[in-house]
Formats: sequence, structure tokens, C-alpha cells
Amino acid sequence: MLSQHHRFGIGAATTMSTQETSVVFGTEDLLMSLCNSVTKVLTMATHSQIHYSGMVQRIAKTCLKPDIGCFVLFDGGFSGLVIVNFTAQAAMELYETYMLNMGMSKDDLASSYTSDEVSNVMGELMNQILGDFTSKVRRELQTHITQNQPKMLVLNKQVILSVDANLDKPESRRVTFYTGRNNIFYLELAIDRTEFIKLFDFESKEVGDPDEVMAQANAPSAPAPQPSHSADTDELLRSLDM
Repeated sequence: MLSQHHRFGIGAATTMSTQETSVVFGTEDLLMSLCNSVTKVLTMATHSQIHYSGMVQRIAKTCLKPDIGCFVLFDGGFSGLVIVNFTAQAAMELYETYMLNMGMSKDDLASSYTSDEVSNVMGELMNQILGDFTSKVRRELQTHITQNQPKMLVLNKQVILSVDANLDKPESRRVTFYTGRNNIFYLELAIDRTEFIKLFDFESKEVGDPDEVMAQANAPSAPAPQPSHSADTDELLRSLDM
């Protein structure tokens, strides 16, 4: 069950000992923090309300699914894999509303979810989401994780990503998201089974203001990742030792 503690971006469950209360951050707390990063970044990017289901699924395996799949590996204080699977309708809605809010003309937008431009923009948004998440991990769990560049794949078939080789005791979850127009996309998280136990109170300092994430989107950055189509999927995954 997802934690009901919302004071911080990462909620905390509590366990009672004989002498004191220990604050414990587990898998569902990390998942909720990641989900909040998704809704925060995409809501700001699209100026529409993005929300997620109050129910979370325990899943045996993570996988990329049509129409657009994205995955990011992270490592450091804990290791894991994040996958987001967009339907064509959800991807196009997020792409179009984001680009229009950035001042683009509707006539200049790509017309198909298979366009390189759509994959590049979705990769940029995914990078912002993971950046927000890793910042909260650093502030609130006082540990550090790094991520690779998000990989966007336009797919016509399901691709299973096995994380057993990378994680000692993997735990996998799936959460359903809804766009402003009620198009659906899914987030999947696989991480090592871990708990963070708070040893003493410390101040979790917020870095920057609420508009910092979107301001970074307007700043010069490295070229967005290029999409890899289904014919290149196997080669890409082999290059990542997956």
C-alpha cells in the first residue's frame, strides 16, 4: 500500500520500536516520489492536469510496450530501472501541448508519433522527470543516484527487459497515469529491495523555486536522444548488457 505520509516528496512509513519511532522509506515511498515527479513535470509542461491511479500493481517483469517506450537506468545509493510506456494518443497529446506552450505553431508540429521530433521531446521530458526525482533523493534520503540518458523506442511489439542480472533482489511495480484528455500511459519501476531508516532528524532543504524545472527546459542543453526503431532494439539492448 502506498504511504499516506505526504509532508515530503518522498513519503515515509513508520515502524514502532520499544523506545522510539523509526521513520522508514521503502519501495512504495520511492515509487510515490517518482510518480509525483511525473505529475509535477508533465503538468507544468502541458498546463493540463496529469494524475495517477491510487492503486499500484506488483509485477514480475518490466517491459517496453507499443507505441512508444522509454527506459532509464540509475545507479548509486540504490540501483533501478524506470520504464514509461506511452500510447500513440498520450504521446501526441503531451508532445503537442508542450510544444504549443513553448510557442510553436500548430502547423510546425509533427503529425505522427513515429516522428523523430516526438521521440526527442518525450526524451527531454523524461530527463526532466528523472532530474526532479534524483534531486529529491539527494535532499530527502541524503544519498546520490546517477542516471543514463533516456532511451526512446518506437515499438510495434513488446520488449521484455530483464533486470535480474543488474539487481540482487528486484521489486517491480506498475502505475497507471492519465493525461488531461484521459489518454493513458504507464510507469514501471524495478529497484533493489531496500529500506532507508532515518537515524536522526535533519533539515531537507528545497533547492530552487517551483519553476526551476521548466526554466531548465529553456536553457541550452545537450542534444536530445535519438529514437531507436524496432529493428534496432535488440542491438541497443545488447549494448547496455541487457
